Amino acid sequence: MAVDTSPRSNTWTYVEGEWLTGNPPLIGPTSHAMWLASTVFDGARWFDGIAPDLDQHCQRINRSAVNMGLKPTKTPEEIEALAWEGIRKFDGKTPLYIKPMYWGEHGAPGSVVTVDGDSTRFALCLFEAPLGNAAPNSLTLSPFRRPSPETAMTDAKAGSLYPNSGRAIADARARGFDNALMRDMNGNIAETASSNVFLVKDGIIKTPVPNRTFLAGITRARVIGLMRKAGFDVREATLSVEDFMTADEIFTSGNYSKVVGVNRLDGRDFQEGPVTRKALEIYMDWAFGRSETDS
Repeated sequence: MAVDTSPRSNTWTYVEGEWLTGNPPLIGPTSHAMWLASTVFDGARWFDGIAPDLDQHCQRINRSAVNMGLKPTKTPEEIEALAWEGIRKFDGKTPLYIKPMYWGEHGAPGSVVTVDGDSTRFALCLFEAPLGNAAPNSLTLSPFRRPSPETAMTDAKAGSLYPNSGRAIADARARGFDNALMRDMNGNIAETASSNVFLVKDGIIKTPVPNRTFLAGITRARVIGLMRKAGFDVREATLSVEDFMTADEIFTSGNYSKVVGVNRLDGRDFQEGPVTRKALEIYMDWAFGRSETDS
């Protein structure tokens, strides 16, 4: 039986000068991206008339492309303008995920493994996806780890990094948890399988220091800046499993769901505390222009 390749929500994709609905066939079996994973993407959000930090996501996709050995074919400004064009194709009610992508079509001359940057292709896909920040998440310590920059393409938001995240989440869900807390190769906490992570202890907010084993996200940086402006002590630090197990609060940040509280880490339950609630409140106040606070 043929697999249904239609998207699971209303979707529009811009590619090669036109907007297409559904899931257009863009990559074939000989495409470099198909069999050797020369793909990068980014993800921004639109909801309630706003698209927080859309410009930064459009800038980062081009940095990821360069780090992958691809050659960006659009400027960040062109990508941002296309994103707003695509947003207007929807009903203006349901939150959207905004996904610019680059991939390589051919291998470099003389080396099939190396991508030919001159064969770079671009697409911008938008689809309906509700925000998922209403309910807190549970975490379990994953047996899988984040790779170091010597072992994987960690300096790009590369599709090839995500199967590792996928197996961590699958393992966590098989054990009754929503997501996984992941360590780096030195045993220190890096992030969850799909978002950056913060802890609160004695009123101090801490988050793993960027060490190139995980994507220090745009929403993460925004939350850090906003919370510091609001008077909170926010520190980037090397953090252990024990630091998280003994925390007063844990919350995550990411573009897909923004700020989400954690209610359980393995055998320990957590309450969604005041700092977590404040982080989400301050972020949303900034996003909607309801305060003077900026990072």
